[in-house]
Amino acid sequence: MYLSFSSFFITADKPRATLAAGTTIIPVGGSVTLTCSVQRFDGWKYEWFRRTQKTYEGQIRGQQNRDIRVSQGGIYRCRGTRGNPVYYTDKSDVVTIEKTISNKVAVKQQPNWPQIFRGETITLTCEVQEGGETTEWEYEWRGPRTPTWWTYNNDVTFRVSESSSGDYMCKSRRRDDSYSSTEWSEAFTLSVSTDQPKAQITSDMRDIPVGGSVTLTCSVNPSSSSSSSSGWKYYWYRDEKSSEALTTQDAVFHSNGQISVSQEGLYRCRGGRGNLVYYTEDSQSVRIDHRGEFFSFSRNTKCEKLMI
Repeated sequence: MYLSFSSFFITADKPRATLAAGTTIIPVGGSVTLTCSVQRFDGWKYEWFRRTQKTYEGQIRGQQNRDIRVSQGGIYRCRGTRGNPVYYTDKSDVVTIEKTISNKVAVKQQPNWPQIFRGETITLTCEVQEGGETTEWEYEWRGPRTPTWWTYNNDVTFRVSESSSGDYMCKSRRRDDSYSSTEWSEAFTLSVSTDQPKAQITSDMRDIPVGGSVTLTCSVNPSSSSSSSSGWKYYWYRDEKSSEALTTQDAVFHSNGQISVSQEGLYRCRGGRGNLVYYTEDSQSVRIDHRGEFFSFSRNTKCEKLMI
C-alpha cells in the first residue's frame, strides 16, 4: 500500500486572522460590515469578539460567518476555526467602531458680543440639543490651530489672541457608552480684532450754565453696534492725572454711557466689559468750563447780573 502526501502543504507558522471594516463609523440608525479572513487557507469558520472600555472581551454568540453587520460601537476582533478537534488561528488586530447618535450639537459663544478684541476672555459652549438634558456627556473640541481634545465640561474659556481666529467645532459622546457620539457640529467662526478699541466722548455743550449742568456721552464703535448689545460699561475721569473714576458724588449718571456734570474740568472716559474686565483706550479729553458771570450797577444802585 502506498500513500502520497504530495498534495499537502504544511507550514510551521500559525495563521493569523485579518479583520477589515468597510467604515468605522456607524451612521444614525444604520450598521457597518466587518470582514474576517485567513489568507491562503480554506474551510474556516469564524468567531467574533467585542469589548468596551468598561467591559471585558466576550464572544458574540451566533456569529460564525466571514462577514457580519454590527450596530453597536466597541472594539472588535475575530479569529478563524476549523476541524474536529477545533484548531484556532491567532486573533486579528482590533478595530474600533463608533456609533453616531441622533442628537445635534452646536457651538455657542458667551458673552455673545458682535465684535471680539485681542486680550478679551470668552467662553465657547457645546450645547447638546434634542433631548440631551438627561444624559451625561463628554465633549470633544476641534480648534483652528490645535489638535482635538476632550473635556468633561461642556465649555472652554480662554483669552483670545490673533491665533484664536478661525473655526471651532465640537461633538459629544455618552459617558456610559464612550463609543456612541454625535456628529461634529457646524463650524463656529471666531473673528478677533487685533486693534484695541478707543472710546469716544461727546458733549451737548462746553460751558456749564449758571445752576445747570453739561451732559457728556461716551461710546465705543457707535457706528457698528449699540452699547446694549456690545456689553460696554463706561468709566469717567476728571483731570489729566486722575486715575480714580468719578462716582455719584461727582456727577449724575443717566443711562449707560451718559453723565451730567456741574464742575468744570478736563473730562475723559473709557469702556470696559467682561468679568475679567477688558478696557478700551481712553477717549480724547474735553474741557468743560463755567460760563462767566459779571455784574453792572445802574445809577439807581440796582445790581444787574450779566451773562457772557
